[in-house]
Amino acid sequence: MPSTRNNPGTRTNPGTPATPTPPWDDLVTTALLGTERRTSITPDALLDEAAVQTVRRRAGLRPAPAATPPTPAPTDPRPPLPPPARNRLSMLLTDRPGTATGTRRGTAPDLLELLPQWLATANDHGYAPPPELLPALLDAARGRTDLRPGALTFAGPRALWLARLNPDWKFALRATPGAGTALPAPEDTEQVRLLWQEGLFAERVALLAAVRAHDPEEARTLLEETWTTERAEDRLMFLDSLRRGLTDADEPFLERALTDRSRNVRATAAELLSALPHSALAGRMADRALSCVAFDRTTGSVVVEAPHECDAAMERDGVVAKPPAGRGERSWWLGQLVEAAPLDRWRGRFGDRTPEEIVALAVADDWRGELHAAWCRAAVRQRDIAWSRALLGTPTAPDAAGPGAVSLAERSKLLAALPAGDRAEWVAGFITAHGLSEAFQLLGVCATPWAPPLGRAVVDALNIARDAGSYPWSFSGVMGLAERCLDPEEAVRLEGLTAAVEETEDTAPGAGGYWAEAFQRLVGTLRLRRAMREELRGS
Repeated sequence: MPSTRNNPGTRTNPGTPATPTPPWDDLVTTALLGTERRTSITPDALLDEAAVQTVRRRAGLRPAPAATPPTPAPTDPRPPLPPPARNRLSMLLTDRPGTATGTRRGTAPDLLELLPQWLATANDHGYAPPPELLPALLDAARGRTDLRPGALTFAGPRALWLARLNPDWKFALRATPGAGTALPAPEDTEQVRLLWQEGLFAERVALLAAVRAHDPEEARTLLEETWTTERAEDRLMFLDSLRRGLTDADEPFLERALTDRSRNVRATAAELLSALPHSALAGRMADRALSCVAFDRTTGSVVVEAPHECDAAMERDGVVAKPPAGRGERSWWLGQLVEAAPLDRWRGRFGDRTPEEIVALAVADDWRGELHAAWCRAAVRQRDIAWSRALLGTPTAPDAAGPGAVSLAERSKLLAALPAGDRAEWVAGFITAHGLSEAFQLLGVCATPWAPPLGRAVVDALNIARDAGSYPWSFSGVMGLAERCLDPEEAVRLEGLTAAVEETEDTAPGAGGYWAEAFQRLVGTLRLRRAMREELRGS
């Protein structure tokens, strides 16, 4: 009698004849259609048969070849974090926003907002991350783009290794041109040219940056060799890499790029050339701008005659002919010319006057706003300290916008051109004179931790706002900045503000308690930042 023990098509029970086993597909069909339509099997029998066949199917799977294990993670030669700092990082990464509702935050520090500062300090010390915390760190950076630069620097080479294994962290690969690619040494000319000719786009971007840092002339040579065969979007990216270390030696190449087929490439080349005050393009733009702006010695005022047309030469040099909606053509062209003109050319145009004296001159026919706004953009582009100071004016002036800056955004950009100490001093004076209502954007460009005069000005202004009896929510943005930017040593001086003040009939109901909570949170956060700093020092 033939054995049926190994026959997958039959099933035997002791004492009963062998019965054929229904194919798996038939069982699935019966389950989908219902056993009432198949008289050969009952519901219980169907389930029993499915259970038996499930075990048989699983047991009968043939083992597949083992997957190739990933290459080992690269080593990180940096020193490990001190244990207290490691524990602090774990706390920062596991913190979640509180459950408070409305605008009341309570007194607990916002740990999530301290993570960027912690990362910056850890990177300054050159520490390596604990490997077991890398997944949580990458998850945090995935959700917050502002964390990514600091997080990826701190995570080091293992971030790229992990990113190749988990698609959730692929942002790490995008943020690192040529991520993980072993670039040849810049002086290895043969290998550099091979990768430049055959490498992927990200690898070529990283290679160009490395070669330019080592030998700018060689980097330009690489670009020139393949320039005409590159795609427009690639040419734009490569051209943008010249911003770093831009010098007069780049001018001939950029001049040729002014005739590029791509409008975006031409505009970028013109922008870079205008940042070179001695370039031919800067000279051409200055000649055009000076022909439109003159000093009337009779009236002692500035007179403006804006261009009447935008000719082909102007367009070649980067002037956009069509203005935005709601903007006049002539004022649009004038603004572009003045913005691109080297600022040192104006002194001779106005009788050797200083920037402060030029800005103070009256401008005829309502051209003042347009002219000063263009000078603001020029000062920002050229990082000109003297013109930035002149256009900002004194911080205590009644006209808070200054003589040339007509918006908070322009003032912030002009401040960024000043040295850190001058920036803090100007903003402190502005807050003392005008309060905090317009100070948030200005504080954002100040170096951290805030210089003592700026910190005192902010705290004094907050104290004045508290005494005025209003709720603190109008100043929540400034308070949040203070938590992150005040010198932690200011905590001692702030202790006296943590108590609730006596409310008067003019005080908003409950405002004193809300202000006490806000100052308690500020003091607690400053103390926590001081502890973080000491932990990272290893003290």
